[in-house]
Amino acid sequence: MWLDRRGWLGLVVQWRFDLRPLSLAWTWGSYRGPMAGTLSTRAEAADGLRAPTQQNGDAGSDARVEPLPGRPEPGGPVVEPAAGIVEQTPGDREEPSALAPDPGKRKKRRGATRERVVPPPKKRRTGVSFSDEHFAETSYYFEGGLRKVRPYYFDFRTYCKGRWVGHSLMHVFSTEFRAQPLAYYEAAIRAGRLHLNEEPVQNLSIVLKDNDFLRNTVHRHEPPVTAEPVRLLAENEDVVVVDKPSSIPVHPCGRFRHNTVIFILGKEHQLKELHPLHRLDRLTSGVLMFAKTAVVSERIHEQVRDRQLEKEYVCRVEGEFPAEEVTCKEPILVVSYKVGVCRVDPQGKPCETVFQRLSYNGRSSVVRCRPLTGRTHQIRVHLQFLGHPILNDPIYNSVAWGPSRGRGGRIPKTDEELLRDLVAEHEAKQSLDVLGLCDGDMPPGLTDSTAPSSKLAKDCLEELATAPQKMDGIVETVPQDVDTVDLAQGKAAETDVMNQETDPLCAECRLVRQDPLPQDLVMFLHALRYKGPDFEYVSPLPPWAHDDWQEN
Repeated sequence: MWLDRRGWLGLVVQWRFDLRPLSLAWTWGSYRGPMAGTLSTRAEAADGLRAPTQQNGDAGSDARVEPLPGRPEPGGPVVEPAAGIVEQTPGDREEPSALAPDPGKRKKRRGATRERVVPPPKKRRTGVSFSDEHFAETSYYFEGGLRKVRPYYFDFRTYCKGRWVGHSLMHVFSTEFRAQPLAYYEAAIRAGRLHLNEEPVQNLSIVLKDNDFLRNTVHRHEPPVTAEPVRLLAENEDVVVVDKPSSIPVHPCGRFRHNTVIFILGKEHQLKELHPLHRLDRLTSGVLMFAKTAVVSERIHEQVRDRQLEKEYVCRVEGEFPAEEVTCKEPILVVSYKVGVCRVDPQGKPCETVFQRLSYNGRSSVVRCRPLTGRTHQIRVHLQFLGHPILNDPIYNSVAWGPSRGRGGRIPKTDEELLRDLVAEHEAKQSLDVLGLCDGDMPPGLTDSTAPSSKLAKDCLEELATAPQKMDGIVETVPQDVDTVDLAQGKAAETDVMNQETDPLCAECRLVRQDPLPQDLVMFLHALRYKGPDFEYVSPLPPWAHDDWQEN
């Protein structure tokens, strides 16, 4: 019932008696108060929007967007500027008021001005895993001790971010996606690679609106990983436990998708819909646990929160580690989430690690590590602070930290200088994947944009963009719906149209990269044991942790 200052108005209660089993029903009549027009218009507008939304392929349909990871790893959008589109999960937004006029007038106005129809975003549906369709995007092959992925076509998808609204695609690509020159996007438009609300983009001057949906089809290359198999340590109705090799990420992130533990288990062991219970850094090997159901996942995560889970690692560090037990409680601060670098700092988060030397071979020590907290890179940062960094740690045993390499927290550089030097070191080694970066995917000022590879890509793309003829044989993936935007889903190009492994727009196809040696993909840090109230899983010691191991 509504009451305005004139008293009870317009409230009509209609009583209706039914001769069937005695029941009493009543309905609201038409309210003539000041809010009636607003409510009526909104209801009519909602009905009027249904049909156009379905016509644009966005109602009652499914699609996936990869996270993303993302937030890296523990889940959010995965950002790959080299692809030119950020994968983003649409949130629950209110529809703009401009989308709710009288349906008849709206239809007439759209027909007269050819206004672009912008569909409302779809809610994210959680709990969806990878399917056989995702696994069939491409295949593996093995060469030189490495697991490689054949290049394939992939769709990156995103809803328009708030800061993009009112700006042109050219502005967005030139300011936020610097991994590719504008010539790439011009060529991509001519090849039919860029779509806005599932319609091909005609030029980069188009201005973005709220809820616009972008799809960018790219030719995707993944870095190689070790050919060591992902071995099953245990499997029952609750969990799957594996011995993860070094160099393989747990889940899709950055440039990795098929070369991940999740995809390898799905493709080679038919283990799907797994819930990661914890994560290991890409370069860390050892015990990795997955739950088979959400119930088991929540139960074990509760044990983690209650500090009932014990973790034990082994590593090989520089020099002679003290024989007595060492406890490090230095707080750790994240220097850069983008680059993935941390350091000891009084402003950091509290953490604690207990170390015990197991052996010493005259040059390096094997150390057992028990982290009592779970900060990012905790073991590696604490060992660096103690002056005994992991022997082949590509980040925390780098000359970029200065003469003392971070011992005792002595870093004679600003954070910006440290990040710049780390990026420059790995860019020179063509090992930016160690930092979770791709070529051109660095924060401003951290790298030289005139690197030879960048020049080569730019020159080739400018030739393609200015070529008068339309490129033939470019494969566009089949449009996908955008309801379940949990894991970005790309459909493989049809093999009878063209070879997926080469693409005229792909700069990676023109670059010759030297493969890493298998031993270069191993870092001497291994998750040896995971123990809970009712389980304990142990993996074998890696060769480098044996007492008689000698460095080559």
